[in-house]
Amino acid sequence: METLEKQENKKIIKKENEPTRPIPYLPHTDEDRKEMFESMGINSMEDLIKGIPAKLRDFDLDLPSTKSEIEINKIFNDLANKNKSLNEQASFIGGGVYNRYIPSVVGEVLSKGDFYTAYTPYQPEVSQGTLQAIYEFQTLICNLTGMDAANASVYDGATAVIEAALMACRATKRKKILVSRNVYKEAQEVCKTYAWGANLEIDFVDFDKNTGITDIEDLKKKINDDIACFVISYPNFAGCIEPVKEIESIVKSKGALLVGRVDLISLALLQSPRELGIDITVGDGQALGNFANYGGPHVGFISCIKDLVRQLPGRIVGLSKDSKGNRAFTLTLQTREQHIRRQHATSNICTNQSLNALAVLVYLTYMGPYGLKRVAEISLKRAHFLAEELQKITLKNGQKLKLSFNSVFFNEFVLEIPISAADFINKLKDKNILPGLDLNSIPGYKTNQILVTVTEMNSIEQVKHFIDSVKKIFS
Repeated sequence: METLEKQENKKIIKKENEPTRPIPYLPHTDEDRKEMFESMGINSMEDLIKGIPAKLRDFDLDLPSTKSEIEINKIFNDLANKNKSLNEQASFIGGGVYNRYIPSVVGEVLSKGDFYTAYTPYQPEVSQGTLQAIYEFQTLICNLTGMDAANASVYDGATAVIEAALMACRATKRKKILVSRNVYKEAQEVCKTYAWGANLEIDFVDFDKNTGITDIEDLKKKINDDIACFVISYPNFAGCIEPVKEIESIVKSKGALLVGRVDLISLALLQSPRELGIDITVGDGQALGNFANYGGPHVGFISCIKDLVRQLPGRIVGLSKDSKGNRAFTLTLQTREQHIRRQHATSNICTNQSLNALAVLVYLTYMGPYGLKRVAEISLKRAHFLAEELQKITLKNGQKLKLSFNSVFFNEFVLEIPISAADFINKLKDKNILPGLDLNSIPGYKTNQILVTVTEMNSIEQVKHFIDSVKKIFS
């Protein structure tokens, strides 16, 4: 007897005059194809592709046998189930992408069709909701950074950094930028790519290996009258708080601008960039209402002092009045390549990531000043508790674990361990802990250094589990 599988796979005999049904993945019927072939004056698919050399089309793709939709769903579900979400384990990974709590209201607002399918608000009279959301986003960014204006967002934090540097080049009419080595690696790489394309010079300032902050002497050597701007992170990639006022006086003495990549949540506790003399503030809004999503999509922001507003890339939404005196939102500045500036536009950014920006807006509105400050305090206190307890652990040789840098930090710190970071991570993975970011591939760091990040998602129990697990590894 035939097996059930063989019976199911038997070719189904088509009855006479039975209409041809479309293949599930291909919408055209045989009749559709015949009609298209006739209109083109050919008889078959072979006639259509005969212009392609035989050696390019006559080969075996070695594809698996066709499967039903049910089978394919199972295959992909099995693959997906191999993943572990950040909520299923204790994750202490940061370095630019953070696991922070997203209130349910964020998803509810984002899923509204009015926002979810919204496109560029070319016609303000029919886009008031989208324009108001962007306007409110700009307003909250200015509130946090202390700046005079913000644009309608950019792709991500990395592109925001180089766009700010290009703003400085246009404003100062200089063609060289300086970037701190303790700005996120992705931002450094994007800066190098853009600089090459825009025919700009780029140089990097090292960080002090004891403090983890900008090497002031190296900055003094490299800053000169040709520099358009210096880019720092506040806090920096190692989590350390840079001496921004000291850096500002050095940079401004040469007529350059200071660009700061900031963590918006840290600004609930730290001084605002404007108070510290930063001219252009940039960053990534991922941590405020956007999931990690394997690294994207994210949303970048740029805010600046009033003198630089016309150098902002992308668009700015403004508040005005209509002919009847009612409040009306409109695109105030839109120096984009798709609009009247064309080749003279300040940027070729074609999107404002408005849905991701909306997530930031809803998050900040829902959390409010108190909620944001509470999140920042929890992150800071738990990070410092973890760092202090880890430094109490005695190794087999009698020494203690230590932090790599002796500077003040917010919620991230670099831990130095007696084994490679890769081995350390593997040992803690078995205990359902992702202990941090391996710094082996980051310029200026060593193979036994790991960046540990603590957020409000790391419960006290997780922090203590981390400490106990490290004790068992090294004691």
